[in-house]
Amino acid sequence: MSERSVLYLVLYLQTFSLFSHFIAASESKDEVKIEVLFTPENCTQKAKKGDLLNAHYDGYLAKDGSQFYCSRSGKTGEPHWFVLGVGDVIKGMDMGVKGMCPGEKRKIIVPPLLAFGEQGKHPVPPNATVIFEVELLHIRRGPRSIEAFKEMDINNDMTLTKEEVYQHLKMEATKLKVKKEESYFQDVVTDVFRRNDDDKDGTLSIKEYNVYEHDEL
Repeated sequence: MSERSVLYLVLYLQTFSLFSHFIAASESKDEVKIEVLFTPENCTQKAKKGDLLNAHYDGYLAKDGSQFYCSRSGKTGEPHWFVLGVGDVIKGMDMGVKGMCPGEKRKIIVPPLLAFGEQGKHPVPPNATVIFEVELLHIRRGPRSIEAFKEMDINNDMTLTKEEVYQHLKMEATKLKVKKEESYFQDVVTDVFRRNDDDKDGTLSIKEYNVYEHDEL
C-alpha cells in the first residue's frame, strides 16, 4: 500500500524458532503460506489489527519468479506504511504479516483469491499466485484506536475537525521523520473526510472514525 496510508492512519504467531518454517494462515485450500526467514532476538511486540506498520516488501509471481514490485527500488526507494487488517493491502498480505515483530522477515505466498483475483492488477496477471518477501521495520499504535482518537480530539468534544486531523498528521510525520509538502497533508485530510464523513458535516464522530479498540482479525 502507498505511503499515503501511513498518513491515513495516523488518523492506526506465536513464538518462532530462528529457523525457517511454514505456517498455514487458513484452513481452506486457498491458504496463505508463511515462511519465517529471520526472527530478531527481541520479538515481543507483535503486529495486530489496527496497528500502523512500516515495511519493505518485494513482490514476485510464483509462476516464473519474475519481480513485479520492489519498495527499495521505486521512485523514492522508501518502505511503505499501512494499517493492518483494514484493507490497505491485499487480504493475503494482511494475513501474512499479522504477528510479525519489528526486524522480522517473512516470505508470504498468497493464492489468487487472497491476492489480485480473477481480474489481476497490472503487472500481475489474472489468477496469479504471488510471493512477497517482507521486512517489518516499525509498529506504531494504530490510528483508529480510541487512544489515537482522543489524542486528536484537542477540545474533547468527541468529534474530529479537519484542523485537528491535520495537526495530528503533522505531528506524526515529524515523529516518523516523514518529510512532505503542506499540500500533501491537506490532500490526505481531504481524502480522509471524503471517505469517512458520512453525514458531510465537516467533522468525524467516533462511529465515522471507525474506532477498532482492541478487536482482532
